[in-house]
Amino acid sequence: MRRILPIIVISQFFCTSLWFAGNSILPDLASNLHLAPGFLANLTSAVQFGFMTGTFVFALLTVSDRFSPSKVFFTCSIIAALFNLCICIENIASVSLLVFRFFTGVFLAGIYPVGMKIASDYYQKGLGKSLGYLVGALVLGTAFPHLVKSITTGLPWKYVLFTTSGLSVAGGLGILLFIPDGPYRKAGQKLHFSAFLSGFHSKNFSAAAFGYFGHMWELYTFWAFVPVILAAYQSHFSAMHVNIPLLSFCIIAPGAIACVASGLLSQSFGTKNLAAVCLSLSGLCCILSPLFLFNPSFISLVVFLVCWGLFVIADSPLFSTLVAHNAPVESRGTSLTMVNCIGFSITIISIQLIKFLTDKINAQYIYIILAIGPVCGLIALLKKPSSE
Repeated sequence: MRRILPIIVISQFFCTSLWFAGNSILPDLASNLHLAPGFLANLTSAVQFGFMTGTFVFALLTVSDRFSPSKVFFTCSIIAALFNLCICIENIASVSLLVFRFFTGVFLAGIYPVGMKIASDYYQKGLGKSLGYLVGALVLGTAFPHLVKSITTGLPWKYVLFTTSGLSVAGGLGILLFIPDGPYRKAGQKLHFSAFLSGFHSKNFSAAAFGYFGHMWELYTFWAFVPVILAAYQSHFSAMHVNIPLLSFCIIAPGAIACVASGLLSQSFGTKNLAAVCLSLSGLCCILSPLFLFNPSFISLVVFLVCWGLFVIADSPLFSTLVAHNAPVESRGTSLTMVNCIGFSITIISIQLIKFLTDKINAQYIYIILAIGPVCGLIALLKKPSSE
């Protein structure tokens, strides 16, 4: 039993490295394909839209409840890796690039939420701690392509895709070979098209879900625009040389520690209370961002962004725990998947809104808009009728 969680965590890290693989090599893609400056938002949104589509279909068909979650995870890890590799096609058109990233996102829907489902099938007690490690793996997976890009500077950009696709295959094999279906799994044998909505009949479930939606408004937009923030700073202070891929990794990756810490602390301070604190702190970072984005002290900017990176993700395993605990047992996987679907749909709106306003609002103040999510999430969370 002790080996179960480490294997799930490592496999999740390996497979979710596909998520920002395209973002990390965007400068190379932009140079080769003559992409527009705002293409980052479209590239990120393509993955998010794919993930949203995948999670909706998986939830509608109750895939992770009717079939072995481990086999679903493995199958999706292989297919997602193949679509990730398709970016290597010579002289790929920008439309094809978006299509391949879209389908990578579709099959990531069989990895991230299904990984949480597998963990919840093994851990009834201490689920918050387990999901803390699991979401931490997602954070590392998200940041990892930036590190690979930094390490492989001077080498062909395709090495990033080879590395991330190879890791995805390895992660899928780890789940298939070493993680059988969990002892707390209750399989749903019949196809119920309404199962994905059943969780929302519970006020506790709905409150946790809407808190999560507010969190998602901020999270992926922050992650996607970290390189943009650093590039803007470098442009503003032209004498400053910034290693954007390495710094992007250093800003995003520590969030894994925050996830583990919040998962552990939730056992002492309560899941709901700690989620509210973390959401408040990340919202405060949105509001304070104008003070740091073009601060002459580069150290101040980096420290602020690292703190923001810690707070913006720390509540994620807490919300996942609240959702999992309050979801119907027989449709827990479907409920988790549906909440992910809606949450990631919200990220597309947020990312595209920031992109749309980039030329209309001073770059120093634009990220205040992200505070809308934490504020709405807190309102929903604090209405929760019972404690966790």
